[in-house]
Amino acid sequence: MNYLIVGLGNIGPEYLFTRHNIGFMAVDYLARQKDIKFSTDRLGSITSYKLKGKTIYLLKPNTYMNLSGKSVLYWSQQLKIEIDRLLIVLDDIALPFETIRLKPKGSNGGHNGLKSIEASLSTTEYGRLRMGIGSDFPKGRQADYVLGNFETKELDQISFVLDRSSEIIEGFCLEGIQQTMNKFNQ
Repeated sequence: MNYLIVGLGNIGPEYLFTRHNIGFMAVDYLARQKDIKFSTDRLGSITSYKLKGKTIYLLKPNTYMNLSGKSVLYWSQQLKIEIDRLLIVLDDIALPFETIRLKPKGSNGGHNGLKSIEASLSTTEYGRLRMGIGSDFPKGRQADYVLGNFETKELDQISFVLDRSSEIIEGFCLEGIQQTMNKFNQ
């Protein structure tokens, strides 16, 4: 059985440690835990590993956030991924920093990456792992905030958040979304 875990973010060194790239950070962290490397391929960087008879593909679209759907559609089709085995990992300003929520479906909540995926897949019925980045920004400054770097105090705690995201991703693949939600969503 194949699973596709897509970390959302923007490519380029200027975006590396921005809040909007926490999806990339999550799949990078999991790849480091498994000692596997990404290779650049069509519309993204991809890698995979085996876990209890399942193949887990990790993808970082290289289409920039607002066109993530092109990469997700392409790789879902290439790898023959059923929609219930697709998980999108992304930043969420509606959740406080350090809060992580696994959801089986939902609205895009104004997130341009999800809007693109929704348009490409013609559905909202896919799993998402929403990683809270908080919303400590003045009115009208949302773009600056999400494209800004994490603060030092947040970076001190980020390994806990990324470690937790790895557990949730593997739970999604091994136990299914409902059981993993019951275990991890507070």
